[in-house]
Amino acid sequence: MRKSIILLSGLFLTITMQAQERTQPKPGPAPTINIKKPVTFTLPNGLKVLVVEDHKLPRVSFNLSIDNAPYSEGEKKGVDELTGSLIGNGSMKIAKDAFNEEIDFLGADINFSTNGAYASGLSKYSKRILELMADGALNPNFTQDEFDKEKEKLIEGLKTQEKSVPVVAGRVENVLVYGKEHPAGEYLSEKTINNVSLADVKAHYRTYFVPEHAYLVVIGDVKFKNAKKIIEKLFGSWMKASAPNLSYSAPNNVQSTQINFVDMPNAVQSEISLVNTVNLKLSDPDYFPVIVANQVLGGDFNSYLNMNLREAHGWTYGARSSIGVNKYTASKFKANSQVRNMVTDSAVVEFIKEIKRIRTEKVTDEALNNVKAGYVGRFVMQVEKPQTIARYALNIETEGLAADFYENYIKNIQAVTADDVMRVMNKYVLADNIRILVTGKGTDVIPGLEKLKIPIFYFDKYGNPTEKPKMKKSAPAGVTVKTVLDGYIASIGGEKAVAGVKTIVFVGSGSIPQAPAPLKYTSKKDTKGQSLFKIEMEGMGELSKQVVNNKTGYSVNQGQRKELTPEEFADKKATTSTFDELLLLKKTDLILDGIEPINGADAYAIKNGKSTLYFDVKTGLKLAEIKLIEKGDKKMTVSTNYSDYREVNGVKVPFDIMINQGMELDFKMSEVKINEGVSDADFQ
Repeated sequence: MRKSIILLSGLFLTITMQAQERTQPKPGPAPTINIKKPVTFTLPNGLKVLVVEDHKLPRVSFNLSIDNAPYSEGEKKGVDELTGSLIGNGSMKIAKDAFNEEIDFLGADINFSTNGAYASGLSKYSKRILELMADGALNPNFTQDEFDKEKEKLIEGLKTQEKSVPVVAGRVENVLVYGKEHPAGEYLSEKTINNVSLADVKAHYRTYFVPEHAYLVVIGDVKFKNAKKIIEKLFGSWMKASAPNLSYSAPNNVQSTQINFVDMPNAVQSEISLVNTVNLKLSDPDYFPVIVANQVLGGDFNSYLNMNLREAHGWTYGARSSIGVNKYTASKFKANSQVRNMVTDSAVVEFIKEIKRIRTEKVTDEALNNVKAGYVGRFVMQVEKPQTIARYALNIETEGLAADFYENYIKNIQAVTADDVMRVMNKYVLADNIRILVTGKGTDVIPGLEKLKIPIFYFDKYGNPTEKPKMKKSAPAGVTVKTVLDGYIASIGGEKAVAGVKTIVFVGSGSIPQAPAPLKYTSKKDTKGQSLFKIEMEGMGELSKQVVNNKTGYSVNQGQRKELTPEEFADKKATTSTFDELLLLKKTDLILDGIEPINGADAYAIKNGKSTLYFDVKTGLKLAEIKLIEKGDKKMTVSTNYSDYREVNGVKVPFDIMINQGMELDFKMSEVKINEGVSDADFQ
């Protein structure tokens, strides 16, 4: 299994390292921007409709947006998400399957949420598309059966994220910045989801899916007169009502710069975020200086942060910053990155250095002009898209913007000076009282952070204050590499049972975030040192493959075959078996490196070259392996976590294998075969 994981890691290492530096466009004269203006009307119930005729293409889009103020869900956090997932499952008039089949037949795209709905398709079907969208949004069919399914899916999704470092980091960040009582600080839990009933969903819909602050933006190949007539018919019966407009206390920034640390023993890299709240609206005079200043600091590839942490030091694949805008509540300035554990403290120093730099040194004219040119270029590319026009029209209505806000957008960008950049960075970025959130492996990261002499406060995965995590400790007298490995063999079935495993097959599936289809995982090994490892994606075939037989070996990544060198072949033959630990018992250079907390348990750490294996002190089972992979001057740390051990033919094997290399990939086994399903032909 170990060699298979290394191959997969190599595939993602190759993909990730293909990022190329982007060439900034050269500044040129500002183009003239002409944005089509909508024709508007308002229904008696409060729904405001904005129609932009555009007959270039035979397509139309409808965007219904409800501009409610933020609200807290409290002990029933999840009611909003469940409501959104149930809207659009058919309607009171049309069953779910028939509803979806008709959408597919029309070639339309229709989506729903608690904030509105969106639909698009060919203009010749525009009437029916809008009818379906209106019916799904205004006449939802909330059934107990669908509710139970959606609740189960939501809880299952939470469980799969329990060990996700980015998810935990994001949750704790919002809790610490806003507080758990604030809408932006509360989070989902199995308890709060289970507190929600179908009656709560229906009540939530009635309370918040209302037309008082709703907007319907229509763009495309339609006639205003015809659109107005059908919209009045479909939405005129929407009952007039207003959603609650609650207020929440403003979040406070920390009094002085501090590190907030969250221990994630399974982390192979640290999530670092430097955060403070800001009060900024789209309509504020500072908006344009702020977005330009952020591009200089961390918005562009050539920004201060990225050129330092990625290009100069090679610690990360990207460092970035952002400054949010929000008319209702405070938003955030955030500078963040993911770096290897061993350079976490150094990366924190460089983050602080670049933030202080932009506050005290004027940006050069060349850098400022390049940032402006890039921003203008992206603006011009987006401005002709129907979705962009819809968003601009909506922003003008909801954000209190001048009618010519977007016509003057480029002029306002180009008017930003180096003095403006320094001024707004000093106003909105708090270098001397900023929260530095670090989520990572405490045993690797804390000693370095302590040397920075910045106060450190510790929090659990839910933002609750906690004690400093346990550090590495020595193994008890009498515990050796051999006793640990012998304990592992005993824990999975004993030496006789393990030795009787001549071949083993793992078949499972996993997914990559935003991938178009799930992955299929196949691994086959025998005691002769032969192995096959393959990753496939539905509709795309093999993504990666590695084969080792008795004579040679090769790997295939993205269609490119590469023969193993004699050294690589010899290494794999010497370290591959049905259970690699049988071969490790024969090695004399392994090191017992004490006891570390990992995945909620104390584990013996055994170093094997660039790998460290972790075995549960109590159960003896292997919990994880962490390996340093090097490719040229690039380095990547990959962790593989093993869980859900089940017995197959008298031997325990893991049915859940999670790989973490910045991106998490969780393979759940559907089938494990011992002494069947393998032949020499598999290794050709």
